[in-house]
Amino acid sequence: MGRGGQPKDRSQGPERKCIATGDVLPTARLIRFVVGPDAQIYPDLTQKLPGRGIWVSADPAALHKAAQKGLFARAAKTKVTVPEGLVDQLEPMLARRVIELISLTRKGGRAVCGYEKVKDWLMKESARVLIQASDGSTRGKSKLSTPYGGNYIGWLTSDELGKAFGRQSVIHAALGDGALSQRVVEEAARLKGLRVSVEDDSHRKGKKTI
Repeated sequence: MGRGGQPKDRSQGPERKCIATGDVLPTARLIRFVVGPDAQIYPDLTQKLPGRGIWVSADPAALHKAAQKGLFARAAKTKVTVPEGLVDQLEPMLARRVIELISLTRKGGRAVCGYEKVKDWLMKESARVLIQASDGSTRGKSKLSTPYGGNYIGWLTSDELGKAFGRQSVIHAALGDGALSQRVVEEAARLKGLRVSVEDDSHRKGKKTI
């Protein structure tokens, strides 16, 4: 049961408790950390490193609290070292991971870029995820809508999207269905927590954000 006696929604996958906020959240909204052999805290973005996981919300305030208030040591029940600048390093690390996953999806033939190709995929219902650069034209982006039941990612820059597709810059992209696309969605959700403020999270009507 969740808080208030309500049943937990497990549709978003396994859940863990954030050491900073106490909230129980889907792992897609949390960042896993582990204690290394040198008693130092390391981010485990792939969630595969050995050791007991320490989970913190993908939110700057929660991460800073965990780093500055000794919460990692409390959760690990031992003395640990938190590297200086750890929180600031997470955003570029997550962005790079999302870019790499989109690139893998493209190489597998499950991603396209460019307005016309994306529009075509949306019309044919081949797209599962619509991605649009945060610095793209609002007017241009408004001409495309998130696929029904799909997801929208709008917090990568055109340069970052360009790297994923081997181009200088990309404004519009789409991903098809599949395991890799789902991984992109999950990693992008973590990046969103670090990059997009509540005030900025007001995508145009018709977009479904993750």
